[in-house]
Amino acid sequence: MSRIHPSAVIEEGAKLGKDCEIGPFCVVGAEAVLGDRVVLKSHVVVTGDTEIGDETVVFPFAVLGEIPQDLKFKGEKCKTVIGKRNRIREHVTVNAGTEGGGGVTRIGDDGLFMAGCHIAHDAQVGDRVIVVNSAAVAGHCVLEDDVIIGGLSGIHQWVRIGKGAIIGAVTMVTNDVIPYGLVQAQRGELDGLNLVGLKRRGVARSDITALRAAFQMLAQGEGTFQERAKRLGDETESQYVQEIVAFITGESDRSFLTPGG
Repeated sequence: MSRIHPSAVIEEGAKLGKDCEIGPFCVVGAEAVLGDRVVLKSHVVVTGDTEIGDETVVFPFAVLGEIPQDLKFKGEKCKTVIGKRNRIREHVTVNAGTEGGGGVTRIGDDGLFMAGCHIAHDAQVGDRVIVVNSAAVAGHCVLEDDVIIGGLSGIHQWVRIGKGAIIGAVTMVTNDVIPYGLVQAQRGELDGLNLVGLKRRGVARSDITALRAAFQMLAQGEGTFQERAKRLGDETESQYVQEIVAFITGESDRSFLTPGG
């Protein structure tokens, strides 16, 4: 049975799963759908066509599913989908999608979105993503699984951040980041691999060695960046290196951050 504080406003039409907790002064809109055991601490706004997965906890003053901060938005029908077991901290904002961007802003499972961070319209965020305090992810970005975005960082619209990559604090990222990449410096330089993250996830030493060799080839090999990546794909059997190759050779609206540049 859900527990709803008397001061909370649950609009007619909202759907609440089993054992939800809705704290003081929360507002849950008519189109909202909350999964089982969702917790809204207090002063949380869930509006628009917004789904929140089971066991997600939302902290005070977060606003989820509000219309996008996009002047092209004309009130079209769009969604926000947030997965299971996320932790959404104070003052986080997640905006709904737009017709021109696919119509859905999507967040996966088991993420941590720290105080004051922003996920803009049509962003596609994977599982186990961490966005640290006051970071901003612009419209149409893709953050693959296990990405970490450092505090006070900004991710430019349409940028893709590959699986397992880490962005250092106070960094502006304007180009795509390869899977398992390490990006730091004020204007976002690809400075190596996220070796700490790889080791924490128990990646085999042979794969880490292959990734290091691949990074060196991308940094110093002959030909263009794309040509080096395709050559890597022909020369390696490492699943992790193949993920980098597939990411580089896939479709993108941005160029890539490259080693040393």
